[in-house]
Amino acid sequence: MNVLSLIGQIFKPAMDMIDNVHTSTEEKLIQKAALLDLQTTFLTEALEYETEQLKSKTAIIMAEANSQSWLARSWRPITMLTFLGLVCADSFGWLPNPLASQAWTLLQIGLGGYVVGRSAEKVTGGITKALKAKEET
Repeated sequence: MNVLSLIGQIFKPAMDMIDNVHTSTEEKLIQKAALLDLQTTFLTEALEYETEQLKSKTAIIMAEANSQSWLARSWRPITMLTFLGLVCADSFGWLPNPLASQAWTLLQIGLGGYVVGRSAEKVTGGITKALKAKEET
């Protein structure tokens, strides 16, 4: 479960409770608007935190890629290519023992870190800007 869906699940019972309160429709709408503002604040903070984490991870990878040391520049690609080779060998039955499920998980995490990480960095920046613009209006 990611942070954004967790925040949504935290606020859902409160929204449902507002619907069940015996009060005027106008008061319900006011309470819902206040709760949505609070939820938006939480989501904005969570997205900013995620963005900062991605920036830190990106900085580490960029520092490694720009390093003078061949090993520092190459260890991530070498590791991923090694696991990819093992997975291919396992798929064709060339290994004496099948790979453990953890090897598959590690490959998924590694590939996801490169592909999804960069995409998420681009997306969270746009979402954060949109939420800030909404907050200012």
